[in-house]
Amino acid sequence: MAPLTLIFLMVVVAGTATRLWLAGRQIAAVTRHRAEVPVPFAATISAGDHRKAADYAVARTRLGRIDTVIDALLLLALTVGGGINAIDLASRRLTLTEPWHGALVILCVLLVVSLIGLPLSLWSTFRVEARFGFNRTSLPLFVMDRVKGLLLALVLGGPLLLAALALMRYAGPLWWLYVWALWLAVSLLMTWAWPALIAPLFNRFSPLADETLRSRIETLLRRCGFASRGVFVVDGSRRSAHGNAYFTGVGRNKRIVFFDTLINTLEPEEIEAVLAHELGHFRLHHIRRRLLVSAVLALAGLALLGWLAARPWFYQGLGLPAASNYGALLLFMFVAPAFTFFVTPLAASWSRRDEFAADAFAAEHTPAAALMAALVKLYRDNATTLTPDPVHSRFYDSHPPALARIARLRELAARA
Repeated sequence: MAPLTLIFLMVVVAGTATRLWLAGRQIAAVTRHRAEVPVPFAATISAGDHRKAADYAVARTRLGRIDTVIDALLLLALTVGGGINAIDLASRRLTLTEPWHGALVILCVLLVVSLIGLPLSLWSTFRVEARFGFNRTSLPLFVMDRVKGLLLALVLGGPLLLAALALMRYAGPLWWLYVWALWLAVSLLMTWAWPALIAPLFNRFSPLADETLRSRIETLLRRCGFASRGVFVVDGSRRSAHGNAYFTGVGRNKRIVFFDTLINTLEPEEIEAVLAHELGHFRLHHIRRRLLVSAVLALAGLALLGWLAARPWFYQGLGLPAASNYGALLLFMFVAPAFTFFVTPLAASWSRRDEFAADAFAAEHTPAAALMAALVKLYRDNATTLTPDPVHSRFYDSHPPALARIARLRELAARA
């Protein structure tokens, strides 16, 4: 067995075991506290809602354990099991030249992965989400979303993939630098174009109709120095009962988007507080910093791939008998996450710190009590567990646990 093969197997086994162990801890912790609402929420969340959140968290975590095992088996089957090589050999019957052959192999592998994951996605949507009253997606809409996503991936991702393979073939040893520049340019273009050109293919976006609420929001935007192309409501209720709010776009093409479910649930001052939190991410440069970090990490990853692509042992140790540009891309795409999984807690910790900072910003510009009330309603309506396992939460969660977040907001309210 090649050294890289052994290392890879050890990493996959360790990562899978860690995921399953964390899932077990989460299920045990949530089940243990299922019967009793935490004291800070006793007056605002009923025992029934608390039990529903616990059962929902357990159901999703159990489904996640199945997904973890399937992902690990699929990863091993595609790499050291020879799956990618088998698809490559089958594709050679078409006698395509490069980079067309390489693009076909990559697309076929991604299609296989998507099809294998489809049953679990259907189960999640039409069994788990439906069981807890969240799913509002019909089967035709589910299928249409998948078809649109596939066509969009072909139209937008196909040319980018061909360009990347061509650069790998003809641009010399520094091909990875040119591919990074291409990726960066396309990413920025997509971020700019997404709100107006792509997102409307999946949802309907309508200008906020409530004049009073819109006036409050525009006042808050001016106070925070934020310019946008408008405040929109998206028909999220067509697919789910979950509520959310987000920013999208860059530059002058920025939009503020509220789910219609959130607009119908929260009071105007609570919506304003949620928006102030999102504005905090903008004013505190969280979004810009994350974009910069993503660009640096992408550059480092492509530089590493540029080095690995010239090493025969990279291919032979991961199930490919010979070197190829498309093989290098596929192997790196599937293998890298197995090695980077163990830095997940660092990214999660960074994200939680930003969430606390955005909460503090919101408390400076709106009443902290309004944000607390909004969060409690969102926890209740989204069936967010109030009692996650601390280790599981520190490892994965991008947002602070409910108890810690509300406690911090109470401190801020007391200071105010």
